[in-house]
Amino acid sequence: MAATNSNPINLQTGSAAIGAGVGLKVMVVDDQPSMRRIVRQLLASNGIRDVLEAGDGAEALEQLRRPEHAGIDLVICDLMMPVMDGLTFCNQMRRDIRLKSRHVPILLLTAVTDELVLQVARQVGALDIANKPIAASELGRRIEHLVGIKLH
Repeated sequence: MAATNSNPINLQTGSAAIGAGVGLKVMVVDDQPSMRRIVRQLLASNGIRDVLEAGDGAEALEQLRRPEHAGIDLVICDLMMPVMDGLTFCNQMRRDIRLKSRHVPILLLTAVTDELVLQVARQVGALDIANKPIAASELGRRIEHLVGIKLH
């Protein structure tokens, strides 16, 4: 039996409206558990409840390579982390033969303001960069832009 999508399609935009907790799967990568919790809460306020967490880029890559996590729609990643930082994560994700074909957008969430570092982040694969702290509404707008789906 084929699965059906219960999300209504907006005929003008072609986008699906995501109901509470339905549809989008997001990975949050940050070395601080408190920040992962905050981002999870911001995502929940935008109707996104299917969230996977990783404490650094290496752990995130390991999880993303698992077949059960092939449906990740977006990665929200910190820039400054021990073990593997956000720049290295972006670069390795975009070069990994198993992951690059998925075209998963990466949103870097950072307190870094150095424009050179931010330019490098874009060059290695971050599709968007947002400053910490971020409001739920701003995060929602950025997610909608990155994945092409209306959240509310």
